[in-house]
Amino acid sequence: MSDVLELVDVSVVRDGRPLVEKVSWSVAEGERWAILGPNGAGKTTLLNVASSYLYPTSGSVRILGEELGHVDVFELRPRIGMASSALADKLSRRATVLQTVLTAAYGMTVSWQESYDEMDERRARAFLDRLGMSGHLDRRFGTLSEGERKRTQIARALMTDPELLLLDEPAAGLDLGGREDLVRRLGRLARDPYAPSMIMVTHHVEEIAPGFTHVLLVRQGRLLHAGPLETTLTSANLSHCFGLPLVVERQGDRWTARGLPLG
Repeated sequence: MSDVLELVDVSVVRDGRPLVEKVSWSVAEGERWAILGPNGAGKTTLLNVASSYLYPTSGSVRILGEELGHVDVFELRPRIGMASSALADKLSRRATVLQTVLTAAYGMTVSWQESYDEMDERRARAFLDRLGMSGHLDRRFGTLSEGERKRTQIARALMTDPELLLLDEPAAGLDLGGREDLVRRLGRLARDPYAPSMIMVTHHVEEIAPGFTHVLLVRQGRLLHAGPLETTLTSANLSHCFGLPLVVERQGDRWTARGLPLG
C-alpha cells in the first residue's frame, strides 16, 4: 500500500510564528483520517499543505507521489478533491447546484464559456444523487441551507475522480439533524472501497463518520498522537490534546467525548 501523502519535518511559519512545527505524518492509500485539535492548533494549515495550495517553510511534502516544489501543481491539483468554507466563498451564489458541481470538471469556481459533455453531466448528477441532492439540481447555490451547501461541495470535490479527498470542517454550522445526515453520508463514502483516501478536519469526535480509520491529534502546531482510531482516540490522548480532562466513549461505530465534572 503506497502513501498518498507524506510530510517530513514540515514547518509553516508566518510573521515569525510557527503555524505547524516539525510535523512528520503519512497517509496510506485507502486510509480515512480525521484531524482533531483546538482552535489554532494548525489543522487547516495541514490540510492546505496537503492540497498543494500552501508550501511549507521547511521540510518536505510528497502528495500522490509528487514532491511539492518539484511538480507542476496545476497538473497535481485535479487529482485532489477539496471542500472548505474558503472554497465555498469563491463559488457563484447564482449558479445552480448542477452548474456548481460541473465547474469542477475544468477546475473552475464559476462558469465562463466551458462546454460540458453528456458524461460530465451524468457524473455530476450521480455524485449529487449520492449526497442526497438530486432533488435540488436547479436550485441556486446561494439559496441552499448550510447542510445542502456542504453536500453540494462534497459532490463537487468528487467530480474529478480524485485520489485524495480533503474536507475542512464539513459539519461546521449544521444543526443536529444536518450533522447526523452528513455523517451518515460520509460514512457511506468512507466505507466504499473505491472511494479516494480521505482527510477530514473537525473539532468534534461526534463528527467522525463510520468507516474512518485513523486520527491525528494536534495542539499548538505540533503533532501529539497519530494512528488507528481504536488505539489513538483515547481519553488520555484527547485530554492531552485539548488541555482538560475528557472522557472518550465509543458506542458501536460512533464516538463521543465529554468533560469530567468539576470538583
